[in-house]
Amino acid sequence: MSDAPAIDLHQVSFAYAGQSLFEGLSFQLPAGKCACLLGPSGVGKSSLLQLIAGILPLSSDAGEIKASDGLALKGRVAYMAQTDLLMPWTSVVNNVVLGEKLRQGRFRLNKLYIERALHYLEQVGLLKYAHHKPDQLSQGMRQRVALARTLFEDKPIVLMDEPFSALDVIRKLELQSLAVEVLRERTVFWVTHDPLEALRVGEAIFVLAGWPARIRYQVCPPEAVPRDVRQANIIALEAELIAALCQKDLPC
Repeated sequence: MSDAPAIDLHQVSFAYAGQSLFEGLSFQLPAGKCACLLGPSGVGKSSLLQLIAGILPLSSDAGEIKASDGLALKGRVAYMAQTDLLMPWTSVVNNVVLGEKLRQGRFRLNKLYIERALHYLEQVGLLKYAHHKPDQLSQGMRQRVALARTLFEDKPIVLMDEPFSALDVIRKLELQSLAVEVLRERTVFWVTHDPLEALRVGEAIFVLAGWPARIRYQVCPPEAVPRDVRQANIIALEAELIAALCQKDLPC
C-alpha cells in the first residue's frame, strides 16, 4: 500500500492509575514496513498501541503522535487484538464485514462489500468456510478470520496486539508468514512477547523496557521477511534482544 506513512512518536508521556508508563518516549515506525515491539508484561505495549489508534486519549501537553504525510491518523488505522473477538451467532463472512455494518447501521450490506469480504477470506484460505459459524472453526482458523476482518478495513496502518500468541508453534508460523504477505507495504506495528516472532516478521524491532519505559534497544535486520530464524545471525540477534529485555541498563 503505497500511501502508508511513517508514524512519528515525539516526547510521548502517559500515566495509568497514577503511575507513569512513558516519559518523553520518541521513535519512528517506518513507512510501509512491519515494526515489532517487544517488552516485559505491564510495560505499556498495549497502551502504546491504543494511544496510536486513538482508543486512549493523549493530552495536548503529553507529546505528539503523527503520520509523516501530515494527515490525521484517525480513520486510517486497523486494529487486530490478541483474541479474535468473533461474534458467535453470525457467519464468518458477516464477522469480516462487522465493522462496516456497525458504521452504516444496516443489517444488510450491498453486494460489493460481501464480494470484498469473500476476496479477503480467499486470501487467508477460508473462502469455503464463509458461511460457517465461528464455533465450527479451529482457533487458528478463527485468527485467520480476524486477519481477514483487519484486511477488509483496508487501512494503511495496522496495529497488532500479540495476535497469534495463543496458537501452537506450527499454526503460529503459518499465520506469521500469511500476515507478512497480506500486510506487505502497509505500516504495521506488531506487539509481541516472543523475540523469535519479532525476528521472523519485523523489519524494525524495538525493545521497550524500564520504568518509565524507554526504547532500550532497536535493530533492523537486513534479510527479507519472513526470515528463517535458524540462521546464525538471527540466533545471535535473539540473544541480544533477550539481553535487552533482561538487563536493567543497556545503552541505546
